Amino acid sequence: MDKAKRYEEIFRWFRENRPDPHTELKYANPFQLLVSVMLSAQCTDKRVNTVTPGIFAKYPDPKTMSNAEFDDIFPLVKSVSYPNSKARHLIGMAKKLMEDFNSVVPSGIAELMSLPGVGHKTANVIASIIYKEPVIAVDTHVFRVSHRLGLSDGKTADAVEKDLERFISPGTRTDAHHWLILHGRYTCTARSPKCGECGLKKWCRYYLSGNAGN
Repeated sequence: MDKAKRYEEIFRWFRENRPDPHTELKYANPFQLLVSVMLSAQCTDKRVNTVTPGIFAKYPDPKTMSNAEFDDIFPLVKSVSYPNSKARHLIGMAKKLMEDFNSVVPSGIAELMSLPGVGHKTANVIASIIYKEPVIAVDTHVFRVSHRLGLSDGKTADAVEKDLERFISPGTRTDAHHWLILHGRYTCTARSPKCGECGLKKWCRYYLSGNAGN
């Protein structure tokens, strides 16, 4: 099966069987999503969702967070991964939003990446979800699923991103991002993938190669 046909069949299955994909992070506005995505690096969405209500209650906007001290933020994020750096990045991000963007989360990738603690993946997530920009963030789930399904052989996240954006139409990329993440989180897991219950196995290079039983 050529790659274009593989993409067509796999994403047709997603559209028919997962019609309403969305992030599992809980947020009410762009600032809250930005905070959540920053905290989610190397951490589960479930864990992030347990700590953000306390953060948002105390720091509902960039202005209030920009006035916080490290010792104010750290206790609220200490249960997530890398709490020291994330606490500092949140404060720096809020200050930068205040100083350079009039407290508005920017839409451009370069502008987003100018914020402390915001890398390419985080910027893509924000741009995709909030501003519907035609970009795809490649995290560990997207990287793994893309390889297993034969969507990409890229050795880096950037290479996989380029493959996905080459074959996935701009209007589908936001949904595709969520489809691949959620599929990797719940079905195509890193260990013991649930191939028996996966509707994509007839197109899956990993399954058809016999690796699923190893």
